[in-house]
Amino acid sequence: MPVTADPNPDHPADPAHASAEADDVLTRAELSEAVARGDAEALLATLTGVASDDLAHALERLDDDEHAQLLTLLDAGEAAGLLELMPESRQIDTLESMNAPAAAAVLRELPPDEQADLLSEVDNAEDIYAQLAPGEAAGLRTLASYADESAGGLMDNRFLSFGEEQTVAGVVAGLAEVAEREQGRSGSDGGDVQYVYVNDADGRLTGVLRLRDLLLSRRALPVTTVMIPAPQAVHVDDGLTRLNSFFDEHHFLAAPVLDDAGLMLGTVRAAAVRRAFAERAGDDYSKAAGIVGEELRSMPLRTRCGRRLAWLSLNIVLNIGAASIIALNQDTLEAVIALAVFLPIISDMSGCSGNQAVAVSMRELSLNVARPADWLRVWGKEAMVGVVNGLALGLLVGGLAYLWKGNVYLGAVVGVALMVNTLVAVSIGGTIPLVLKGMKLDPALASGPILTTVTDMCGFFLVLTMASLVLAQLA
Repeated sequence: MPVTADPNPDHPADPAHASAEADDVLTRAELSEAVARGDAEALLATLTGVASDDLAHALERLDDDEHAQLLTLLDAGEAAGLLELMPESRQIDTLESMNAPAAAAVLRELPPDEQADLLSEVDNAEDIYAQLAPGEAAGLRTLASYADESAGGLMDNRFLSFGEEQTVAGVVAGLAEVAEREQGRSGSDGGDVQYVYVNDADGRLTGVLRLRDLLLSRRALPVTTVMIPAPQAVHVDDGLTRLNSFFDEHHFLAAPVLDDAGLMLGTVRAAAVRRAFAERAGDDYSKAAGIVGEELRSMPLRTRCGRRLAWLSLNIVLNIGAASIIALNQDTLEAVIALAVFLPIISDMSGCSGNQAVAVSMRELSLNVARPADWLRVWGKEAMVGVVNGLALGLLVGGLAYLWKGNVYLGAVVGVALMVNTLVAVSIGGTIPLVLKGMKLDPALASGPILTTVTDMCGFFLVLTMASLVLAQLA
């Protein structure tokens, strides 16, 4: 019978929970000094009563070796609570700085899905696996094989399951037996189990038992008369968007995870899905800003600069193309200096329109309602928006140009350029994420610079080229 899952995402041994109302703020110096002394009892006294925010702040300022020493000094459960306060990149570096037995002991205190995620990232994973029982290691390897943003990657493979032949009395006795066996075991806290699952002889899920129904039913009843038959479940390969929609529709604390044969593999919690969804949004925002991977200011300067410069250098190359358009039309710009006022307006307004199209395409990709092969349909839909919005924006900005200078040609040049560039921007913004996805590239990372460069070049080209054609009327 599978082991009881821990439905509470907050680790009970987390010292940050000792007192959320502590007035004293732990400083980096105090924590570093406590670690340097190597006195576990004194270190625990230093940590006790510190709010989680203050503790996370102080931890971030320690180096990797100090993190490793800190976790090694503490009990494994307390160390796991501290590890969970660190950003993922810090967790990985800290585990790599620890010896394998100590790292394995701390990992055992984390939920299986978190263990698998970290083991898939650390360089010393095989050394840590060697410290685990063969069955435990095999289970974690299986979890690590699933995609991060899937039900398999987020699930907890510990759950309570009973056969259809059981009675209510048998299930209650089984629960008591599990509680007795798990009491005091590393990584077990009794949990807040809400669901018990019923499987057939082949291991396929057939029902779910709510503890309330179980405890209030006559003990002689078969579980099949008490269970909820054909319970709602998710597939092991379901993606994050599908899972998020599932928990929006069904307000469950957790859901069973099944494979193609209907066998139950574990449970996925709504809280885990919400956290993963929020992390994805944060990752997409960072990628759009040119931050590849997690960056913390405690990381080495060389690493941080290298990652940013790789992105900024690419943008320099792309922007040289836009600047060259201005250079080639320098005479026109000098003759009609008013054009310089409208160049950034056209560039920015078109870029905003394009970014809206990018956002919609990214959303449709995440919901699986659009695929790379749909680029032509997407372009057609965006083109219609581009024509309408481009006409409205062109008339507005062109009208302002005319009112400012009293020159209808200036208004026409500015208005037409913005109208056409808006159409170009939404066309690119709507289709480029799909094209990049089809090329196995990250749409969130590459769409921004491509859109910005093309809309700038096209906007500058349109304004300056049309202005050159009617230069006599503009001067």
